[in-house]
Amino acid sequence: MIVLLFGVMYFMMIRPQQKRRRQAEQMQSSLTPGTEVITIGGLYGTVVGVDDESVTLEVAPGVHTRYARQAVARVVSEAEGAGDVAAEPADEAEPAAEPVNPVVDERRK
Repeated sequence: MIVLLFGVMYFMMIRPQQKRRRQAEQMQSSLTPGTEVITIGGLYGTVVGVDDESVTLEVAPGVHTRYARQAVARVVSEAEGAGDVAAEPADEAEPAAEPVNPVVDERRK
């Protein structure tokens, strides 16, 4: 019974964690200049430089910051030429509708 319990724990907890760790390591090792990423702190930036232990991000035009590779949480978009998924341009997008708040609307009457 105990062996069965450890077997279930391995397949339900340990193995998925190892898979996530391998995927994160692969993503962090495949970073290239031009890739847009999000750090673990929620900062969006574009990779401008990569070395063995750190990544340099451009967070605003002309503002470069250096982070450990492990601080990159996920890739937002790949570098140009790696299969762009073009978003609709902002000037052609439909305008957002104003949110309706019934409490505020009643006060205006």
